[in-house]
Amino acid sequence: MLYYLHYLSSHWSPLNVFRYETFRAMAAALTSLAFSFVLGPRAILLLTRLKLGQPLRQKSEVRELADLHSGKKGTPTMGGILILLATTISSLLWCDPATRLYWLALGSMLYLGMIGFVDDYTKVVQKNSRGIRAWQKLVAQALLAVFVYFYLSWTADYPGAYNSLYIPFLKTPVVVDMVSFLAILFFGLVIMGTSNAVNLTDGLDGLAIGCFVCVAMTYAVFCYVTGNARLATYLYLRPVSGADELAVFCAALVGSGLGFLWFNCHPARVFMGDTGSLALGGVLGVIAICVHQELALVIAGGVFVLEAVSVLLQVASFKLTGKRIFAMSPLHHHFELKGWEESTVTVRFWILSLVASLLALATLKLR
Repeated sequence: MLYYLHYLSSHWSPLNVFRYETFRAMAAALTSLAFSFVLGPRAILLLTRLKLGQPLRQKSEVRELADLHSGKKGTPTMGGILILLATTISSLLWCDPATRLYWLALGSMLYLGMIGFVDDYTKVVQKNSRGIRAWQKLVAQALLAVFVYFYLSWTADYPGAYNSLYIPFLKTPVVVDMVSFLAILFFGLVIMGTSNAVNLTDGLDGLAIGCFVCVAMTYAVFCYVTGNARLATYLYLRPVSGADELAVFCAALVGSGLGFLWFNCHPARVFMGDTGSLALGGVLGVIAICVHQELALVIAGGVFVLEAVSVLLQVASFKLTGKRIFAMSPLHHHFELKGWEESTVTVRFWILSLVASLLALATLKLR
């Protein structure tokens, strides 16, 4: 809403700064960070009083891992509410509310956050670590993919804008005219893949949110460049009207993510739960779709990809051969059981995520 202050710049010229996405992006990050710091202790206290603690694995499942994580018992979950609240308030203040892509990103995040909240609530009430059924989550995510496709088809500046497939390092799209069914299927794979990959990564203190911040910063750059027609044309990207406001939204995500990490770092005072992980992963997928950088997300979110692939390989290997590839999946638990300290696994995965984000940014020029 503060964007409109620039209309008063004729009366006081410094207000003209509210026109610029770069200024508003920095302001959004700082605002969401401040809200996280202020609301964090109160949210943790409330969740603790409500006894919304994360159910841990039973010793009958994985005895050694249960012993390693025994100290986490009673730590409140659903902390993702803090991230969603800080991001929503900050983005409403600093984004241009006339931008349709902004409302798509915000709505997608809150929708998936609601699905995650139901999952977390089910876990807490039933005192188990499984929550709602996997197919129910997938159906909810698939419905979002259908909505995203038709929403973008309606708001795009030209017909068929989101029926093209762009691959990093190539100047032109590989597929120019995907039929609607294939486009929806592709969107579904992107949204479901990122949402569930972040959810699988969220198993150690600070792990998922630290990696998420790296990817969100990367997509803030992608959104800014794609929203600037001159820069996008120079870098052989498809210009997207309104994508620059998504950069402001990504900055708000970064600020709220860093604010949550303050409380989620080891030893964690709160867990984000599915309320946060499903929403944050899904909104990354939606933003990547908006700026035609879906496959770059495989590079930037390399840690999330490794975590998800480790689960798929583990399940496939056990069903086909009866043997496990890893001591346990997702991958971070494998290293835990191999003797790495929890903080060691987390920091090393952060480093890998930062490297992957830099590689993704390199695709902007290497075309």
